[in-house]
Amino acid sequence: MKNGIPDIPTHLVLSPNLSYTKSGPLLRRLSIDELPQLINIIFGEMVFIGPRPALHNQSDLIELRSNVGVHKLIPGVTGWAQINGRDKMSIVDKVKYDEYYLLNQSFYLDLKIMFMTVFKVFRMHGVSH
Repeated sequence: MKNGIPDIPTHLVLSPNLSYTKSGPLLRRLSIDELPQLINIIFGEMVFIGPRPALHNQSDLIELRSNVGVHKLIPGVTGWAQINGRDKMSIVDKVKYDEYYLLNQSFYLDLKIMFMTVFKVFRMHGVSH
């Protein structure tokens, strides 16, 4: 991101092309911007598969997740909502997918999410900006 960009949730950014540096779109499309989260996994603050952490300014997402209990899960780098829509999904739909994951956690579901994540990242599927 360029300096001086307002601190707003990603889904409210109206002109993403004006916000990114020259290399930003490529980093985002290839999900390279997610690599620093591996440090959070090492420190036990995140897991590989779980609901994506909400940004501090996504109060709508935080409230909806709290209402259904998703906030109790450890945040993940990828999750059920991300493989079913990534950036192009509404907050309400993200919470529905996160709740589905909460209620249906299993080794099989985690394995499915892992493989689908790799597939979607290579296809750059569902990334709006």
